[in-house]
Amino acid sequence: MPGPTEWRTGPPHAADLVGVGPHPRPWPDDPRLDPALLEVGDARNVVDAYRYWRRDAIVADLDARRHPFHVAIENFAHDANIGTVVRTANAFAAQAVHIVGRRRWNRRGAMVTDRYQHLHHHPHVPALLTAAAEHDLVVVAVDNLPGARPLETVALPRRTLLLFGQESIGVTDAAREGAAFTVSIAQFGSTRSINAGVAAGIAMHAWIRQHADLDRAW
Repeated sequence: MPGPTEWRTGPPHAADLVGVGPHPRPWPDDPRLDPALLEVGDARNVVDAYRYWRRDAIVADLDARRHPFHVAIENFAHDANIGTVVRTANAFAAQAVHIVGRRRWNRRGAMVTDRYQHLHHHPHVPALLTAAAEHDLVVVAVDNLPGARPLETVALPRRTLLLFGQESIGVTDAAREGAAFTVSIAQFGSTRSINAGVAAGIAMHAWIRQHADLDRAW
């Protein structure tokens, strides 16, 4: 059988070396596997351990691996970074992603990871804060604001909700006032701020470095 990066339908091309081909028969007797994928191959954006698995089986397995931190991003102006935030949250096995404001968002940057990540919508910040309190989550806003604590030195709560604002304008006043505290990311160049999707990845990885069991990483 072709290796995990050696197959995709159509003629071979460097950009197409993704996935695995049809599984040789006899097929494994495993209820997690999708007969359709076994038949034609699996070129999805999933780690090799999940090749040929049904989507619901992947989500169930991820649910047993997820970390107790949540991520929220404000979406009052159709921020194009939301897809990137969802994709990164999936990579770090966040418990859930919360989108505050507009329900619709650009899924292109998520690279289909939204199918495997729990997503919740809240019409405004007070609704998000209520949900966080109900789940005993400490809300930590991430923005370069006066009085913010350096992310590089702060101890993030294990059960936390990392809250990000929109590109260019940062977190709203309601988000900043509702958070337990705000953290900032150290910068050393000329730019006033860094991309919101990048900032989210840095903050999530800071949580991973402090709390995750690295022996469980793929």
